[in-house]
Amino acid sequence: MSPQFSVKAGWPDGSVAEEAVLAPDSKAARVEIERRGGHVFEVRRHGFGLPGARGGRRGRVKMADFLVFNQEMIALLKAGLPVVRSFEILLERQESPALRAVLADVKDRVNSGASISEAFAEQGDIFPRLYWTSLKAGEKSGEIENVLRRYLKYQKTVIAISRKVVSTLVYPAILLVMSGGLIAVLMTVVVPKFQQFFADFHADLPLLTVIVVGVAGFLRDNVIWLLPALIAGGYFLMRWIRTPVGRAWSDGVLLKLPFLGGLFLRFAITQFTRSLATLLGGGTPLVPSLENAAEAIGNRHIARRVREVVPKVREGGELWHSLETTGIFTNLTIEMIKVGETSGALEEMLTAVSDFYDEEIDVLLARVITLVEPAILVMMGGVIVTILLSVYLPIFKIMSQIKG
Repeated sequence: MSPQFSVKAGWPDGSVAEEAVLAPDSKAARVEIERRGGHVFEVRRHGFGLPGARGGRRGRVKMADFLVFNQEMIALLKAGLPVVRSFEILLERQESPALRAVLADVKDRVNSGASISEAFAEQGDIFPRLYWTSLKAGEKSGEIENVLRRYLKYQKTVIAISRKVVSTLVYPAILLVMSGGLIAVLMTVVVPKFQQFFADFHADLPLLTVIVVGVAGFLRDNVIWLLPALIAGGYFLMRWIRTPVGRAWSDGVLLKLPFLGGLFLRFAITQFTRSLATLLGGGTPLVPSLENAAEAIGNRHIARRVREVVPKVREGGELWHSLETTGIFTNLTIEMIKVGETSGALEEMLTAVSDFYDEEIDVLLARVITLVEPAILVMMGGVIVTILLSVYLPIFKIMSQIKG
C-alpha cells in the first residue's frame, strides 16, 4: 500500500486547503495535486506509511529517545563533525527500533536530495512541526547547532511543566474516583437493604430519607440500561472530543473551570511564547513562526484563535494588537509583546513572558493543591454524610418508638 501524504495547496478559486493523497513518494503526491490544478505549499507524510507500522505512528517514538538523539547530535556538531555525518553516526548506534526505522527513512530521503528539515517534515506527525521548522531555519542560517540547543531547551521546559501539571491533578482525580465509587456502593447496595428494613417496620420516613431511597431505587431498577448508556455516552463523547471541533470545544471548557482555568491558560501562553521565541531566535520569519507556534499550543481553542490572527500579521498588522483582538491573552503578555515589537527585542520579551508564567504556574499548582483537594473532600464528604444520615435517622426514630 502506498503511503498517504497530506498536501497543503492553493486552488484557482482562491482557497487554501489540505488534500490527502496516496502516492509512492512526496514528489508523486505533489505532481498529483498540480495535475488537479493546485499550487502546492507543503507536503507531509502521514504516520501509517512506515513499513511494519501497526496503526498510527504517533507516539511510537518515545520522547526520551528523541531528546537523547538531539542531545547527542548537538555534541557531535560541537565537536566539528558535519551534519550529515553526525546523523549517520547516531543512526548506526541508535538502540530504539522505532526511532532507528524513522531515522533510516530520513537518511534515505536526504540521500535522494532532500534537506534534513524536509526529510523530517515528511515523517508526518511523528516529530513536532516546531522541530523541523527550526531545522529549516538553522539550515538557512548555518546555525543548526544553536537551533537544536534552543529547541532542546524549549522541549525540556515544556515537558517539565507538563509533568508538574499532570502530577498535581492526579491526586484530586483519584479522590473523585474513589469517592464516586463509595457513593455508588452506598446508593446501589447499602441503601436498598435498609429500604426493606424500613418497610418491615412500616416507619414514617423523613423527607431526606425518602429522597435518597427514591434515587437509590431508581438507580437499582434502571441500572441495566443506565450503565450501558453511560458507557456508550462516554465512548461517543471521547470520540467526538478527539475531532477538531470537539477538541476545541473541550479545551474551551477547560479554560472556564474554577481554580484550573487560569492554570490551563497560563500553560498555553507559555507554550506559545516559548515556541515563538525559539523559532524567531533560530532565524524563522515572524509569519511562519506565528503559524508554527500556534500548532505548538496544546489547547486547540487558543491555537485556533492564534491562527485567526496570522492573516492580520501577514498584511502588516502589529503582532501585539492582533493578539489583543482574540481576547485570550493576559494584559501582561500583550504589553510585553508590544514592548518587544517596538524595541526590536521581541524574542527576549517572549522569553521573559514564558519564564514569568513558568514561575506563576508553580504558584498556581501549589494553590490548586491547597484549594481543590479540601474542596473535593468537603463536597464528597457532604454527599456521603447525607446518605448515611438518610439511613440512620429512621433507625433512631424506630429505636425510640420501640423503647417507648
